[in-house]
Order: sequence, then structure tokens, then C-alpha cells
Amino acid sequence: MLLALDVGNTHIFAGVFEGEKLAAKFRCTSSNATSDEFGTFFRNALRENGIEPSLIKEVAVCSVVPDLIYTLQHMTVKYFGIEPFLLAGGVKTGLNIKYKNPLEVGADRIANAIAASALYPGRNLVIVDLGTATTFCAVSAKKEYLGGLIMPGPRISMEALAERTAKLPRVEITKPAELVGKTTVDSIQSGLYYSGLLAIKGIAAKIKDEYFSGDALVIGTGGFSRLFEDAEVFDHAVPDLVLLGTAAAARMNKEKVKK
Repeated sequence: MLLALDVGNTHIFAGVFEGEKLAAKFRCTSSNATSDEFGTFFRNALRENGIEPSLIKEVAVCSVVPDLIYTLQHMTVKYFGIEPFLLAGGVKTGLNIKYKNPLEVGADRIANAIAASALYPGRNLVIVDLGTATTFCAVSAKKEYLGGLIMPGPRISMEALAERTAKLPRVEITKPAELVGKTTVDSIQSGLYYSGLLAIKGIAAKIKDEYFSGDALVIGTGGFSRLFEDAEVFDHAVPDLVLLGTAAAARMNKEKVKK
């Protein structure tokens, strides 16, 4: 079994793969925990999901938080006896990365592109990942990673309003009952929701038109993608795209080593 870790700015999402099947998943906060705290958590979480930790034979890490990489590497060696695979520059991805400096592309964006290209082969793709940041990635049918856009995610926008104003509160990020709010909370929720919704619609459409002559699938992923699941902005929603891509990259590089 392979344990894949998607290390984000807010949460660490973990997925256990049996072959290519995602057999279990769970998460914890991206805190400044020690390797021992992480090790204890992951071993307990595996057992709670009916998986004996000794069955984990591979660990793959996709991280956008550099400060946690060493801690997690140390954890996997100490608690699983495994040197983890790290999705980073220089590893085999199956993509032709067109960034001016390919090493600048976030590991999560690469994982998304790997997984989406495998799920929808031969299709142009616009991948929208809604997490702490909202990212858009353009990937051609030939698996060319063309680049993308990065903007603040819903939570960052909400926290910025609360921190930079005297009277606006933090609110639950949810779909509002109607466009025009009748209270301050309703108004903030509506602003967060519709700014995100219209950004997804507008930016995805512009990428499709300018780079793919309108012929591309729009793929939604990330924790906040569920907020827009009924808004008909995505052709497909795949919440676990980073985990799928991280596991796929680990398998690709394992095969490369064997050869």
C-alpha cells in the first residue's frame, strides 16, 4: 500500500492507495507538529480506517509548505521505515512543462495536471483548484503544462476583510440564499461566493478561448470546489486530484528506477 500526503497551507490530506485504488483518506491540520506527533497521528488514523501501518510500503509527499518537508521525511523514516518519494523538480511527471522556470511550478499544480491528464487523456484541460489559494492551470491534450493563474482563495479573502476592516466579521464560507444580502453576514457570504463563481466562469472561459479555441474540459478540485458543485462551472469535479497525481508520480518514478 502507498500513503500519499497532500501537504497544503491549511490541511494535510492523506490517501491510502491499494494499487491505483484510493482505499481510504483522512486529514489533519498543517500545524507545526513534530515528526513524533505526525507519526503518532498517521499510525492511529490508519488503524482507525482498518489499515495496519506495517502494510504501508511506500510514502509519497506533495507539499507546498517547505518547512514541513523535512519533518514529514523524518516521520516516514522513523514511523514507517520508508524514505518517502517527494514530488519536486527533476522527477518524472510525464508532462512537458512550459513554465520559464519549471522548478517554480507548485507540486500540487503538477500533481493535479498528472492526474487530470490520466483521467481525461487526449483532452485540453483547465484545472481549477480551490484551496487556501485558487489556482488555474492550462494543460494541453499533448500533456503540455502551459501555465496558469494564482489568486486568493475564499478563506484568505474572508480573513482579509475581517482583519483590514473595523466592523466586518469572520463568516462561514457557504453558498448564500440569494445574491443581494439582507445582513452584513449575508452580504459577505454573497460577495465571497459570487466573486469566486464569476472568477471561475470568466477565467476558465478566457483560457479555453485563448489557448484551446474553446475546446477544453474544466476540472474542479480542492476543498472549496464543493462550494460550486451545483453551479455548473465544472465539467467534472475530482476532489482528490492531488492525491491521485501524487500517487501516480510515485508509481512513474518507481518504474523509472526499476528500469
